Amino acid sequence: MIERVQLDQSSSKHLYIQLYSQLKELIERRKIKSHTKLPSIRKFAKELGVNNVTIVNAYNLLEEEELVYKKVGSGTYVAPIVELKDDIYLDEEVYIDEDTKFIEEKKRGSKEGKIINFATAAPTPDLFPIKPFKRLLNKVLDRDGGYAFGYQKSQGYSPLRKSISQYIGKCQIEASIDEIQIISGAQQGIDILAKTFLDYGDKVFVERPTYPGAISVFKSRHADIREVPIRKDGIDLDLLEEELEKEKPKFLYLMPNFQNPTGYSYSQEKKERILKLAEEYDLLIIEDDCLSDLNYGVGYGENKFLALKAMDKDDRVIYIKSFSKIFMPGLRLAFLIIPERYFDDILLSKYMSDIFTDGLVQRVLDLYFREEFWEDQINKLKQTYQKRYEVMVVALNKYLPQEVKFITPQGGLNLWLELPQGLTVKKLYDKAFAAGVNIAPGTVFYYTQPQEDKVRLSIAAVTEEEIKEGIKRLGKIISKELSNNKDWDNSWMPMV
Repeated sequence: MIERVQLDQSSSKHLYIQLYSQLKELIERRKIKSHTKLPSIRKFAKELGVNNVTIVNAYNLLEEEELVYKKVGSGTYVAPIVELKDDIYLDEEVYIDEDTKFIEEKKRGSKEGKIINFATAAPTPDLFPIKPFKRLLNKVLDRDGGYAFGYQKSQGYSPLRKSISQYIGKCQIEASIDEIQIISGAQQGIDILAKTFLDYGDKVFVERPTYPGAISVFKSRHADIREVPIRKDGIDLDLLEEELEKEKPKFLYLMPNFQNPTGYSYSQEKKERILKLAEEYDLLIIEDDCLSDLNYGVGYGENKFLALKAMDKDDRVIYIKSFSKIFMPGLRLAFLIIPERYFDDILLSKYMSDIFTDGLVQRVLDLYFREEFWEDQINKLKQTYQKRYEVMVVALNKYLPQEVKFITPQGGLNLWLELPQGLTVKKLYDKAFAAGVNIAPGTVFYYTQPQEDKVRLSIAAVTEEEIKEGIKRLGKIISKELSNNKDWDNSWMPMV
């Protein structure tokens, strides 16, 4: 398979990057068997017509990613493929607080025993639609029999893609079933897009702060990640344009509605300006949408929380929609809307990731849409979360010192707190946990220079009574620290 390697001397991409990328693809696709010895540096350089340094640099990059290993005096060999663990991407629920062993160990340090969990954005099991799921599951099995367990098309179950096309039409997004790719969760979607578009050193623009699972994916591709601050009405477009004038990123990753972690939503004006910038600078945008359904007191698909994709007339936006926060997270279902020019490459990346998404759950979800259980589930969640949200806002205003700043996002699951000057989240996290309250430190949502005065609170996994009690405890801790007027301890133990 080494004979397939071809380097383009006229390309602007460095030769060692070309070589690294091609060898990496061959290894990941298992075209070169584990423990196969790669050509010696001198021999390979001669065959490719390059200098030895090119081969050395490419091999070093492969070694950094543990795709090869070296034997002193023998050479460079292909490392065995190791299956990745579920939490390799640092999905925020895992990264922050959902590892059971970690939580149980932390509980021993809590004086309260039961933890009021404001850290996770994953819904609690009581919100899962178990009864209709069971009925529709049996219906699928009776209808499809063994075919429900057979191989599926990589693009996804076509009736489900048709149902999704109709569903997103209510959100003013037009997409044919050919443009829809079913994926195994939004995290896989981010990973697939990274594999499709990113090579070593490619630039990616992201909001600051942003979802840590996306950061971990881009880091795994050795991308050059550039953060652009997000304001209350969306990303700072002046700074974005300044960066675009200097650099050409492979794409911009953003969350326009109820952004994670801030809860901020983009204004209509900023959405329009972003699309104009995308046209002017030939910019590809990845829009991650998992919470726009959870808007409180706003009609379905109204302009205030309209997806960027709904306004995209030039196919500048690839849209990711997850069902994790509004269905059942463990089923790992999401979809992409893909412009035609990228379809083949993305489909190949999906195939290389896991060939296809579970067919049985795709068929059940399709029936959810067709038999209108989906609307019932969304309405149930909106009613539940809106009550929690309202209780949270009242509690924050009642129990937290006025020096703590926050906005009311009118939707989503998260509220973003800014602590008073001189107070950091480091000591607050440990004191809150000791009092039985788990919070998400804002530091985990930054790629560089994390902000020490930010906290994310989620309403996903707490009852109304827990919200009142948890915020009351948090308010007491903050008030006490302010009254002490002492320097906070800057020591910090990582959570994972």
